[in-house]
Parts: sequence; structure tokens; C-alpha cells
Amino acid sequence: MLSTTDFRKSLKLMIDGQPCIIIDFQHVKPGKGGAFVRTKYRNLISGNVNEKNFRSGEKFEKPDLIEKSMQFLYADGDEYYFMDTSSYEQTFITKEALGEAVNFLKENIEASVLFFEGRVIGIDLPNTVELVVTQCDPGMKGDTVSGATKPATLETGYSVNVPLFINEGDILKIDTRSGAYLERVAQ
Repeated sequence: MLSTTDFRKSLKLMIDGQPCIIIDFQHVKPGKGGAFVRTKYRNLISGNVNEKNFRSGEKFEKPDLIEKSMQFLYADGDEYYFMDTSSYEQTFITKEALGEAVNFLKENIEASVLFFEGRVIGIDLPNTVELVVTQCDPGMKGDTVSGATKPATLETGYSVNVPLFINEGDILKIDTRSGAYLERVAQ
């Protein structure tokens, strides 16, 4: 069992029968009345962010979450197939369950997949991935405006704004948390 004294950012716990993760919290001791904890948390199944006050000392269950290291194999329509790296067991995850992560999935990438009651509820990709530019307008000679960008389409179909010196075939490092271009990788 977890108590409000155990609260910290990224703590996973059950609230109203649903697995949740704490985004932010603050212990409050008003001059009159009992202490409480003002909490902001995200439901791991629906993705909704809620705010709620809990009495100090209130108890919570730990969610029955299983985190597995899995390797992305291939996509077939809206189903993305992953293999458990320890048991070699294969499973698929729907495009809807993956959310924004589909923009950064390429074959053989390892990810941490979160299961609740045998169902996938989340996926954590590495912080950065390296993707090849498949379509990009060429930069114009003499176009040296500081900070100028142009759109580039990556091998996964994701479009990102990049500096003018990027060309088709370049390998880019992309931040999977924000979807932003970080740097060009030397070939």
C-alpha cells in the first residue's frame, strides 16, 4: 500500500480503480483544518489529466503493471508487431494505443511496453531515434537567413522542420518526446 507521504513525481498508483501516474503534487497545511495533498495526475488508460486533493495519510494500492522490453518488428495496417526480447513471444499493438509513438517506430528499435491486466497501456521509446530523410526540398545557395527552416519527411512518414542545409538521404537525430530535430548524424 502507498500513502500520500510516498507521493513523488512519476509514482504509479491506483486512483478510483484506474492506474495513474503523478505529474505534480504539493503538501498543504492550512492554518485551520487537516493537512492535505494537492495532486495532479494522469490516467494511464484514458490519458486524461486530473487534479484532486487527498487527505494526508490516505492509502492507495499499487497498480499491477508489468513493464517489458520489446523490439519493434513490423507494421501490418493499423497493427504494429513487437517481440518480447526475453521470451521471443510476439504481440501486436494497435495504432490507437501507440499514439504519437508511431511517428518514430522503425524496425528493430527497442522500447519499454507497459501492460495493465494483460493490455498494453503505454510505450516508452528511447529519448532519441535516428531516421533517414526521404523527401526534402533542396536548400537555395545564398539562403543564409539565421534560424531558417524547411519541412522534411522522414522514413516513418513523420514531417519535421529542419535547417536549410539538410538534404534527402541525411540521417537525423530526432527527440521522441517533443518530435523536434536535434542534429544531423555523421555518415
